[in-house]
Amino acid sequence: MATAAQFRICPRTGLQFHKSAETLIKVNAVAAVVALLVGGVLALLITLTRWQAVHLIDADNFYLFLTAHGLDMLVVWIIFFEVAVLYFCSSTLLRCRLATPRLAWLAWILMVVGTVVFNTTIFMGDATVMMTSYVPMPAVPGFYLGLILFAVGALVACFIFLGTLVVAKAEKTYEGSIPLVTFGALTACIIAIFTIASGAIILIPTFGWSIGYIKHIDPAMYRVIWWAFGHSSQQINVSAHVAVWYAIAAIVFGAKPMSERISRTAFFLYICFLQLASAHHILADPGVGTEWKVFNTSYAMYLAVLASMIHGLTVPGAIEVAQREKGYTKGLFEWLRKAPWGNPVFSGMFMSLIGFGFLGGISGVMMGTEQLNMIIHNTIYVPGHFHATVVLGTTLAFMAMTYFLLPTLFQREIINPGLAKLQPYIFALGMGLFTLAFMGAGTLGVPRRHWDITFAGAAMPYEFPGTALLMLAIGGIGGIIAVVGGALYIWLTVGTILFGKRLDAGAYTTTISPLRMPVQAALAGHGHGGGFAAPGTFVFALVFLAAFVLYYFVNWKYLSTVWGLS
Repeated sequence: MATAAQFRICPRTGLQFHKSAETLIKVNAVAAVVALLVGGVLALLITLTRWQAVHLIDADNFYLFLTAHGLDMLVVWIIFFEVAVLYFCSSTLLRCRLATPRLAWLAWILMVVGTVVFNTTIFMGDATVMMTSYVPMPAVPGFYLGLILFAVGALVACFIFLGTLVVAKAEKTYEGSIPLVTFGALTACIIAIFTIASGAIILIPTFGWSIGYIKHIDPAMYRVIWWAFGHSSQQINVSAHVAVWYAIAAIVFGAKPMSERISRTAFFLYICFLQLASAHHILADPGVGTEWKVFNTSYAMYLAVLASMIHGLTVPGAIEVAQREKGYTKGLFEWLRKAPWGNPVFSGMFMSLIGFGFLGGISGVMMGTEQLNMIIHNTIYVPGHFHATVVLGTTLAFMAMTYFLLPTLFQREIINPGLAKLQPYIFALGMGLFTLAFMGAGTLGVPRRHWDITFAGAAMPYEFPGTALLMLAIGGIGGIIAVVGGALYIWLTVGTILFGKRLDAGAYTTTISPLRMPVQAALAGHGHGGGFAAPGTFVFALVFLAAFVLYYFVNWKYLSTVWGLS
C-alpha cells in the first residue's frame, strides 16, 4: 500500500519523491554520466583522427574506439538516463510508489554488468565490429552476451515504469489522464519495448552463431532486423527529450501546453510511425521491396515528421504564451529576449530544440527520402546528421534537465554557477560546428567509416578536394570544443554531487501529501484550451519552413547533377 512507503517532498519545487524511486533515479543517472565520460574520451580520440592534419590513432584502434564510442554513447549513456527519466515521470510526477523496487535494482545490475561485459570484449580487441556488428563479421560471444544483458535490464525497467502507472491509477494518486510529460515518457517506453525486442530477436540468434550453435545468419535478414533496433534507439531518444522539453517549459516558466490534445496526438504519431525512419539504412538492400521502400520513406515517414513539427511549434509556443502572460508583450520577440538565458536549464533546452529541429530534423527528412538517400548515405554526412539529433537534441536536453535535478534530487547546490551558465553554450557551439562540418564534408563525398580518406599507399588513390579537408578540420575544432563542454558538464555534475553545499532535503513521511507548489502544479497539470496566441513562434515556424524548402531544393538540384550517369 502507498501508506507503507516513504515519501520526501522537495521544499523548493513541491515534487514528491518515493524513497526507493529516488535512489534508483540517482544510480541510473550516475551510471549514465560514467558512460558519457568514457564515450567522451573516445570521441576526442576519434575526432582527432578524422581531422586529417592530426590523424592521431592507427587504423586498428580507430575502429576499436569507434565501436565502443557508438555503444557507450547511443546505447549506454542515453538509455541509463532515460530509465532515470521514466522513474521520475512515473513515480515522482504521479506522486506514487515505484512498482517492484527490487526488480528495478535487478534491471540496473543487468545493465551495468552488460555494459562491463561488452566493453571488456571491445577493449581486449575481440569485437572491433562497429556498433552495427554486421554478420558475417564475427565478435566473441561476450560482446553479444553483454548487449543482451543490457537489453534485458532496460526491458525490465520499461515494464517497471508501466507497472508504476498501474499503481498510480489503482491508488488514485492523480486525477484525470496522466500528465503530458508522463505521456511523453510512456511514448518513449512503448518505442523502447519495440526497439529492445527487435534487438533481442536478432542478437540472441547471433550469440548462438558466435558460439557455434547456429551455423548461418543471413546478412540481409540481420541488417533489416538489426536496424529496427539500431535506428529505433534514436526514436526512444526523440520521445524522451521532447518530454524533457515540455517538462523544462513547465519548470522554468510554469508553461502549459497550448493544446494538450494536439501534443498527445503528436506523441501518438511517434508510436505509429517514428521508427519507420529505420528504413533509410536499408534502401540499397536488394532483400527489401521497392514498394516498401517508397511507402516508408515518403507517405508514412511524413506523419512522424508532422509530429516533430507539432512539438517544435507547441513547446516554444507554450513558453511564449507564459511569457506574454507575465507582461513580455512588446513586439514579436520580447518574450524570448527576456527569457532566462543565464539559466542552464532553459538555455540548454532551447538550444536542444533549435539544434534538433534545424540541423537534425531537416537533414533527417532529406536523408529519409529514397532518391536523396542514395547520394548521401555512405558518407560522413550520416554521423553529422545523427550527432545533430542524438547529441545536439537528446544529450543537450538531458544536460539541461540535470541542472534541475542536482538541487532537487541530489539536494546539492551547483558548485560553480557561472561555469554552469556557460557550459550549454560551449557544448552547443562545438557540436553545431561539428555537425555542420561533417554534413558539408559528406556532401563532398567523404566516406563514412574510412580511417584515412587520403587512401595513402592505395593502388588506386583518390584525392578529395581541399574543401573536404577543411570541413574535417572545422569538424575537429568543433569536436574539441564539444568535448570541453562535455567535460565541464561531467565536472559540474560529479563535483556538485561530491562537494556541493547540501540543501534542505525535506522530511520523509509515510503519507502522500496533496501539496502542489508551482513546479509540481505545472508538471502535473493540463494544457490551455484556447487558440493560438504565439505570433513570435509562428514567425519561427515560417523561418523553419523556408529553410526546409530551400535545403530540400538544393539537394534535389545536387541529385540532378548525377542523373546523366544513368
